[in-house]
Amino acid sequence: MEHDINAAPAAAPQDELSALAIALLKGVLYREGDERLWSALLQLQARVRDYVAVLQLELVLDEAEGYAFLRARGASEGDEAAARMPRLVARRPLSFPVSLLLALLRKKLAEFDASGGGTRLVLSRDELAELVRVFLPAGSNETRIVDQIETHANKIDEMGFLRKLKASGGPPSYEVRRILKAFVDAQWLAEFDARLDAYRLQLQGGAEGGDA
Repeated sequence: MEHDINAAPAAAPQDELSALAIALLKGVLYREGDERLWSALLQLQARVRDYVAVLQLELVLDEAEGYAFLRARGASEGDEAAARMPRLVARRPLSFPVSLLLALLRKKLAEFDASGGGTRLVLSRDELAELVRVFLPAGSNETRIVDQIETHANKIDEMGFLRKLKASGGPPSYEVRRILKAFVDAQWLAEFDARLDAYRLQLQGGAEGGDA
C-alpha cells in the first residue's frame, strides 16, 4: 500500500508528458490555444526535450511569443531552411504564390513590430491581395492571381502561419501568427529584394503563358 501511495503523484506528470508529446507531434502548440498544456510544457520542457531527442527531434520553444514546435535534428547545410520549419510544415512543398505571400507577410510583420502598433497583426483578404498586387509586373494576369488570394491564405492558415478569423457577413480577416518569424528569419529578410526580383520574373512568365 505504501508503494502505491508514493507512486501515485508521478502519474500526473507522466500523463502530461505524453499529452505534450502527442500535441507537438501533431503540429504547433500555442499558449493561447491551450493554456493548461502550455503551462505543463514550461514545467516539463527538459523532459520533453529528452523524450523527443530519441526521435531525432528537437523542441523549439519561444516563451515570449507563446509557441512551440518540433523540428528535425542534425539537418545538413543544404537542409537548413527545412530544419527551421515546424516538423509537419517541413514536409509540405510550397507553391510559388504561397511562398510569395509568406515572404510579404513576414516583411509586414517586421514593419508592424517596428511601428509598435500592437501585438496582433490582422489583415483582411483585400489587404492580403493588395500586398501581392504591389509586386505584380505590368501585363500579368492580376485578376486571376488576386482571385486566388483566399485559397493561398487558407493554405497558410493550414500551415499555422495565419489564423482565419470569423467574418460577420463580409470577406474574412486573418491574424498573422508570430511563429512565421521562426520560418522566415532575419537572413531571409535581408535577401528579400533579390527574392522579389525572382518572383517578378516568375509572375511575368506565368502571365505570358496565360496570355498565349
